[in-house]
Amino acid sequence: MTTENVKYEFLSENPNVKTKPIMIALIIGAFFAILNETLLNIALTTLMQEFDITLPTVQWIATGFMLVMAIVMPISPLLIGWFTTRQLFIGTMVTFLIGTIVAGSAPTFGVLLFGRMIQAVGTGLIMPIMFNVFLLLYPPHKRGKIMGIVGLVIMFAPAIGPTLSGVIVEYLGWRFLFFLVVPFTIFSILFAMKFLVNVTEITKPKIDWLSIVFSTIGLGGTIYGFSHAGESANGFMTASVFIPIIIGVISLVLFAMRQFKLDEPLMDLRVFKFPMFAHAVIMFIIIIMVMFASELILPVFMQGPMGLTAAAAGLLLLPGSILNGLMSPFMGALFDKVGPKVMMVPATIVLAAVMFMYSNLTADTPEWVIIVGFMLIMLSVSAMMMPAETNGLNQLPKHMYSHGTALMSTLQPLSGAIGVSVFLGLLNSKQASYLNGVEDPTSPQAITDAMVAGTEFVYFVIFIITIVAFILALFVYRARPLEDVVPAPKKTEENND
Repeated sequence: MTTENVKYEFLSENPNVKTKPIMIALIIGAFFAILNETLLNIALTTLMQEFDITLPTVQWIATGFMLVMAIVMPISPLLIGWFTTRQLFIGTMVTFLIGTIVAGSAPTFGVLLFGRMIQAVGTGLIMPIMFNVFLLLYPPHKRGKIMGIVGLVIMFAPAIGPTLSGVIVEYLGWRFLFFLVVPFTIFSILFAMKFLVNVTEITKPKIDWLSIVFSTIGLGGTIYGFSHAGESANGFMTASVFIPIIIGVISLVLFAMRQFKLDEPLMDLRVFKFPMFAHAVIMFIIIIMVMFASELILPVFMQGPMGLTAAAAGLLLLPGSILNGLMSPFMGALFDKVGPKVMMVPATIVLAAVMFMYSNLTADTPEWVIIVGFMLIMLSVSAMMMPAETNGLNQLPKHMYSHGTALMSTLQPLSGAIGVSVFLGLLNSKQASYLNGVEDPTSPQAITDAMVAGTEFVYFVIFIITIVAFILALFVYRARPLEDVVPAPKKTEENND
């Protein structure tokens, strides 16, 4: 019997299929798409001057990007069921390319924002597509290493984004933040056209427009509300904050209820019937919230009580971010060998220890403590995030891969927005409480002490959350596919055509 007549469960087991070119095509595209998430952050001041706009207006470059990403991610299982791998990936990268060219050549801020929204469509779809393809390519016992490489892309691209953009803006101008990405995007498209093979199966699921409406309003309203909670003095008590959140939460509840009633849901929430996937989701949310909060609170503290410049604060965090990216492939390979518990239990202990240490920060804390602490945080994250996600996805049957990856991808911006707003709200609340109890709340020393008190309080709360993560880590086990828990949907005659 020839190898052509053998049906392989995973394409990586087929000697006639070259998986490395497929990986390269997907990873190159994902790297530059994700790079754009943070590439413009340091150029916001430049854009304010260029287009004569205010800070709330220019922040839509980041907020709008995150909103569009969150909106398109839930529909990725639908698209994966309707288009081939080649069609979907190339279409996604062409969309990203169009957005990049529009943004780079924008004559007005409105056109720039429109280009960023088009970019966000491509960025939001690329991660679910890549995860789904890799799950179909590789068997569970090899996925840790592969997902580790994906983790390098996810973490390394945003880490170098601000540093890279600072150099580009200073020496070439902000438009080159887009133009320099164009040739790499074109290369990714051409590479995919030559080497990318179809991995997914065309099932043509029914399009439920009401589900799309509920998910769009739900995710859009929730992320918008939480993203703007820290901008108002009244926090969550501001109408422009709590109204979108309430509408968003109600829409998400309606969305969830509808998914359980549909034979072909937009996002199959029955993935939560798999215990290790549900476990992974909780761990994933905790990790994202802790990571996003540290990346926000630490720079504020360093530029406040510690008196460092923005550039110096960024450089102090860079080693940790780079370490996280570089360690991801190693942690993925280690996961394949030892499983999740051996990695997650020590990682949560280290994470909790650093959070406790940070809950005792002062204005006189040495800079090396911040650097080492953040490196330990990011090292712990690399030992937890991708192993937890991979372990959870490993328990899903094949027909639910696209739904699991879409859910995980959607949770990232949602958890980040919630984590940042909640922890920033706690910081502001503790600062205000401290200043209310001093004789001269306007004195520089009182403001510094208030910031120290707020930061210590936030990190103590995060310390409690990491204890929860430690307890969860004690109950994790190596997941195996459970195909019989949720049967695959029956194909209709229309789908078989």
